[in-house]
Amino acid sequence: MRDLLQKRVGKRIQEIRIEKNLSQQDLAARCNFEKSNMSRLESGGANATLSTLDIVCKALGVEIIELFRF
Repeated sequence: MRDLLQKRVGKRIQEIRIEKNLSQQDLAARCNFEKSNMSRLESGGANATLSTLDIVCKALGVEIIELFRF
């Protein structure tokens, strides 16, 4: 179940990023993350903390609830 949630949130980050015409590298830079970490986050391979999700949401200009609108 946890893995499924990670994958769904990661997919949602990717969808929002693409809607906003940002590359993975651009979003990673806005978050001050390595691109490889952003890739793991989007693929569901990383179990993000709430503070990490907050950073990503601020970089994307969305409320955190948007990550959970599947």
